[in-house]
Amino acid sequence: MVMTYRGDDGGRRMPPPRPPAGRSRDHQRAQMMPLPGRGRSPYDERTRPMGTREPEYAPPPPPRQAPPRRPVDDGYPPSRPPRRRRWSIGKVLGALVLVFVVFLAGIWVYLEFSIKRVDALADYSGRPVAASGTNWLIVGSDSREGLTAEDEERLATGDVAAAGGGQRTDTIMVAHLPDNSTKPTLLSLPRDSQVSIPGHGKNKINAAFSLGGPKLLAQTVEGATGLHIDHYAEIGFGGFAKIVDAIGGVDMCIDKDMNDTMTGIDIKAGCQSLDGRSALGFVRMRHSAATPRSDLDRVANQRKFIGALVSQIASPGTLLNPFDFFPLLSSAPDALTMDSGDHVHNLAGLAIAMRGISSGGVVTTTVPVTSGSAENWDKAKSKQLFDALKNDSEVPDSVIVN
Repeated sequence: MVMTYRGDDGGRRMPPPRPPAGRSRDHQRAQMMPLPGRGRSPYDERTRPMGTREPEYAPPPPPRQAPPRRPVDDGYPPSRPPRRRRWSIGKVLGALVLVFVVFLAGIWVYLEFSIKRVDALADYSGRPVAASGTNWLIVGSDSREGLTAEDEERLATGDVAAAGGGQRTDTIMVAHLPDNSTKPTLLSLPRDSQVSIPGHGKNKINAAFSLGGPKLLAQTVEGATGLHIDHYAEIGFGGFAKIVDAIGGVDMCIDKDMNDTMTGIDIKAGCQSLDGRSALGFVRMRHSAATPRSDLDRVANQRKFIGALVSQIASPGTLLNPFDFFPLLSSAPDALTMDSGDHVHNLAGLAIAMRGISSGGVVTTTVPVTSGSAENWDKAKSKQLFDALKNDSEVPDSVIVN
């Protein structure tokens, strides 16, 4: 019997041919193979023909994971620490310079706020105008402030009442620092010089300090010399001796034995180190066979000692020696008095300029006088001297008195 197949269109069609007998299982297996990318199907075991190998499928790679952290005590050597930065020579030098600058700044601040101040310089009618260069008024007073009775006896300062009372000056100097290449000048004014003291008539110049203190003395010096005083520095008996002792004494070469009959100070001839007591006696001595010109010899010795003192203070042996430098630093504020308008850098400029006294780099002289008593100035020579300082010109040899 022949069967017919009717399609959807109602027409008669022949049935589809049957596949050959050998292809039926292959066709079924092809129908059951998994799609690419899919895992193994549970039906694969049923559909896999007998005697064929199971297809091999590579499992997907595991997800990437961070390696486990190794414990500290796992027996492995520790990892290398980060390399430290090495200090180069430039960095070391830079650090040293910075430390040095900070150290100097600290010293400057300490001195700036520790040194005593006084209103010594003031404007007034008829005051000389500022000219070339800079002028310092340097005063050594007989102030015994801070000294005990034992200190006064040891230093042979003498009795205040016996000296007439009040405060006096054993040293009056003008230090001129030029603005050009001419040498600085250290000028001594003998304390017995007869000059006009504003409001008090004519008297010895050191009387101005007793009558009106630093302000009247500065005005008197300006009126007598015609020089405008820019800065003021004062040191007393006790402060002077402390500074000398702080640096271990000052080396001096003494030409003759010096024995002061008034103070009892005895200094032998020869090169030696003067302590505070001997140094004070040396700069004050005038009643001795070694000082026949009295005050003129005394002021010459004062300039000589100041040159040696400044040179020794500014030497590396003092500045780099902590056993000298720090005692000097601690004694300076009590020893020194400056004008209220002065500063430490002004004082440093003075010290640098005065270093040349011992080597001849500074002109040292006394105001030309008419006699050994040093009471009256030589008017013509004095004018030449003061004019040279006003104009920053060289001081003529004819007016230099040593």
